[in-house]
Amino acid sequence: MEKDLLSAQEVADILKIARNTVYGLIKRGELSSSKVGKQVRIAKGEVEAYLNRTMNTEFNGSVHNERNPLKKSEEYFYQEKDKPFLDLTNEKEIRRREFIICGQDISLDILINHINNQNEALQIYRSYLGSYNGIYALYQGNVNLATAHMWDGEIDNYNSSYIKKMMPGIPALIMRLVKRQQGFYVPKSNPKRIRDWADLRRPDINIVNREKGSGTRILLDEKLSLEGIMGDQINGYFRECKSHLAVANIVARGGADVGIGCETGCMSIPGVDFIPLQTESYDLVIRKSDAQKQPYQMILEIITSDSFKIDLQSIYHYDTSETGKIIK
Repeated sequence: MEKDLLSAQEVADILKIARNTVYGLIKRGELSSSKVGKQVRIAKGEVEAYLNRTMNTEFNGSVHNERNPLKKSEEYFYQEKDKPFLDLTNEKEIRRREFIICGQDISLDILINHINNQNEALQIYRSYLGSYNGIYALYQGNVNLATAHMWDGEIDNYNSSYIKKMMPGIPALIMRLVKRQQGFYVPKSNPKRIRDWADLRRPDINIVNREKGSGTRILLDEKLSLEGIMGDQINGYFRECKSHLAVANIVARGGADVGIGCETGCMSIPGVDFIPLQTESYDLVIRKSDAQKQPYQMILEIITSDSFKIDLQSIYHYDTSETGKIIK
C-alpha cells in the first residue's frame, strides 16, 4: 500500500510542476490527498485520474472578457502560502501587490526558486496560459511577465514579429530564457517510422494536438502551411490537450501514434521516444517600461547569472548559450 502513495514532491516530479502547484491543486479539490502522520500523501491512482481529466478536457479558450482574460479554474493559478486568490479584474492591484508569471516550461520553476531565494516576501502567482494568450494577457496588463515560443514560418524567427503586432503601442523587452528542442513524441522504437511533418497526413497516422494559442500548436500550423497541408487532412488534428505532459501520456498509452512537444515534456514518461525536429527559442517578455523597476530588474539579473544557467544545464540540459540575451 505504501508503494502506491506519493509525496507532494514526487507528484510534482511526475507532473513537471512545482511542489507548491501540487498543494494548490489539493487545496482547490482537483487532487485528492490524505495525511500519514503529519505528511501529505497522494495515491498514484489519483494522479492518473487527474491526468486523465486534464487530457480529456477540451480547451475552450482563455479570453472571457476584455478585463479578465485569465480563468482561475482552468488555468491552474497557484500561490505561495495560504493567501486568497488575487482579483485579476483589478489591474492596479495586480501590478502593485502580486507578481504573475505566465508560462508552462520547467525552467520557470527554476527561475521562481531563484526569485524566492532573493525575495521571500514577493508573492508569486503562476498562470499556465499558452504563448499567444500569455502575450495577450501581458498586453491587457493582467500578468507581469509572459513567456513565448511562437515561430514565424515566413521569416524563420521566434516571437519578435508576433509580439510587435500583439502589443501595439507598448514597447516590449524580450530576453532569451533558453533554447530547447521541439519535435515528435512517438511510442518506444517509433513503430510507424514517423520522421517529419509530411508524415502526419499519412492515413495510418493519428495525432494528438495542442490547443490553439500554444507555441507548439503555432509551430505545427506554420509547418503544415509551408507543406501545403490542411488540418482536416490529418487524423486527430482537432483532438487537443493543454500540456506537453498530457500529450506524452496519450502517446505512451497508445491513444495516438504521435504528438508534438518539447523534449523536457516527455522525459518522465516511460514508453515514449522523442524525435527532435527544431531548435526553438523560449523567451521571457515584459513591458519595456517595467525593466528598470523592481522586481523586474532582479529577475533580469537572475537570468543572466551563472548560478541560474548552471541550474538550467544540470537539471534539464537546456541550451543556455543565449540565456540572458536581449532580443528586443
